Amino acid sequence: MKPGHPYPLGATVVEEGVNFALFAGHAERVELCLYDDTGRIETARHDLPVNTHGVWHGMVPGLGAGAVYGYRVHGPWAPRDGHRHNPAKLLLDPYAREVLGNYLDHPDFNGHDVGNPGQPDPVDNGALAPKARVVDEAYDWGDDAPPDTPWAETVIYEAHVKGLTMRHPALPPELRGSYAGLAHPALIGHLKRLGITAVQLLPIHAHADEPRLQRAGLSNYWGYNTLSFFAPEARYWSGQGGTPLSEFRDAVKALHAAGIEVILDVVYNHSAELDAIGPTLSLRGADNKSYYVLDSQGEYENWTGCGNVLNLGHPRVIQLVMDSLRYWAATCRVDGFRFDLAPILGRTPRFSDSAALLSAIAQDPLLGRLKLIAEPWDIGPFGYQLGRFPPGWAEWNDQYRDTMRRFWLHDGVTRGQFAQRLAASSDLFQHDARKPWASINFVTSHDGFTLTDLTSYNRKHNLANGEHNRDGHNQNQSWNCGVEGPTADEGIALVRHRAQKALLATLLLSHGTPMLLAGDELGQSQGGNNNAYCQDNDTTWLDWGTGEGLHTEFIGELIQLRRLCPALIAGEWWQGEAVDGGFPDVAWFNPSGEPLRPHDWEDNAGRALGVKLAGFFLVLINASANQVPFRLPPGCWRVRLASTEDRDSALHQGECRVAARSLTVLIEDACEPGLFASPFYSEEQP
Repeated sequence: MKPGHPYPLGATVVEEGVNFALFAGHAERVELCLYDDTGRIETARHDLPVNTHGVWHGMVPGLGAGAVYGYRVHGPWAPRDGHRHNPAKLLLDPYAREVLGNYLDHPDFNGHDVGNPGQPDPVDNGALAPKARVVDEAYDWGDDAPPDTPWAETVIYEAHVKGLTMRHPALPPELRGSYAGLAHPALIGHLKRLGITAVQLLPIHAHADEPRLQRAGLSNYWGYNTLSFFAPEARYWSGQGGTPLSEFRDAVKALHAAGIEVILDVVYNHSAELDAIGPTLSLRGADNKSYYVLDSQGEYENWTGCGNVLNLGHPRVIQLVMDSLRYWAATCRVDGFRFDLAPILGRTPRFSDSAALLSAIAQDPLLGRLKLIAEPWDIGPFGYQLGRFPPGWAEWNDQYRDTMRRFWLHDGVTRGQFAQRLAASSDLFQHDARKPWASINFVTSHDGFTLTDLTSYNRKHNLANGEHNRDGHNQNQSWNCGVEGPTADEGIALVRHRAQKALLATLLLSHGTPMLLAGDELGQSQGGNNNAYCQDNDTTWLDWGTGEGLHTEFIGELIQLRRLCPALIAGEWWQGEAVDGGFPDVAWFNPSGEPLRPHDWEDNAGRALGVKLAGFFLVLINASANQVPFRLPPGCWRVRLASTEDRDSALHQGECRVAARSLTVLIEDACEPGLFASPFYSEEQP
């Protein structure tokens, strides 16, 4: 070997061969092991000859792309001091661009000796261990131009690559469940019909299935158990040519061509090595003390609930995350990231919005301009940080989710609480020059009930997960409308359908950034499972049926309406005052047509209110169990859309009768005649 260079980390093809660089700050020696194409037979072994500030490096002349390799790291075994080096275990390069093989639940991955936990396990696992393949892959982006959709105009669609495409009838069987399926015109056409501007994909980083799941015959379907922060998950590759990386880039390019951005759900809070008895796969064997947060006894902190926490205050771990983010942004041209358990990114150990990693992201000229979304909670001390991320970030707003569920499906929500969430939760986000789009509004997500199940089940039904129904949330604010699960009762089906449409309409007519869950437009049910993370089957694969969905046309109409309303897409906080000498951006009133008074705002029995946006956009909301007549403002109003399937919503002598548990949208017809012609309930005012 030649000395090579300490940067960049990972395996890099250079003119003379391949340069290898691995951070292992407490190591005494690092061996590079080369394998044949199958990854089963070791063909050569070299010591990395140079250690530069904890980075071991060397260059193998004559080697090129496609080479398969792993590392063996020699150093102290002293768990109480944080050290778990064990050269008997072949390690995956933390910078692996492609992973060959999968982690198998096997005792040979134990870094410790099960019979004597204080000692390292001596069994060599080289033949079984996942390995890295050297990647040097050019790609022709052609005239690709990222859509760069303004935040205020963004509508997010959260989806799983496999679940979205696995059962789509228009996709060739060989493309189902793959990145190539995501790029198929039939799939993209559906997204366009909905009006989606951004697809947010559940994790596509290569991941491992936890031992418990493997023993139960299950797998980590969601993928929140990262094995490599740089390699695309090969299980979503169709194998119809190219590589997992090229196929994923093809999908990004196709979505961009349709004006749709791609946001990746990423997991930088923990790794697949789990707790102290978890497998030794990569980081643990390279430099356990540097990569993980440990207590004074060398035990793993567990602020994630997954067994370990990455030490995101360490310079090299920050570098790992930053290099990974830049790789996906530059090499794959993704448009943003959603960060799982994001308070971990700012823990020092308590959360700080100016923590090193958050500051590094903010100043980065590439990453700082992308869409950055936080899941603003973890299970550590002071782990709930909703509204506390820096300017430039958006956040999942669970307060919005819970308030809207309670308003439409239960009671106890005042008009003031409802309006606060409808108005982008200004109590949480209107500070430090943050904008309304910082609130990611959602009613359902991958984590919890689907929309159909939200209105069909009072209780979770998670027995299939193998945890005796202990997993998943218990407080879902759901309502089965009278019967638990599916029913042939037409009356109950009507109530459920109406409630679903009211929730969808509220979501897409709220200030802030709306996020839809893939499949809700199709009536997707998971049989009451509200934690289907391990269900890689028909439970989670979208059932496209014979058509394209129960609510597809309705959602498309709502998104079109959203785009027509300046108060929803202007990107500024509502003031309730006239804008540029015109109408107020928002006005609130009661069913009698009078402005809401102080006691109206605080009355949690008041289930009806009206919202007038930009002077010509009228939203009438009735969450009560009875029809409510609304007195309309002066003008020629046209019913543009209603969440009912019948004609209970009607205009008559200056009033609009709004059916129970429903929402009606009216447009001032004089603003631009003909613009708002609608296939929905278009009654002329007498």
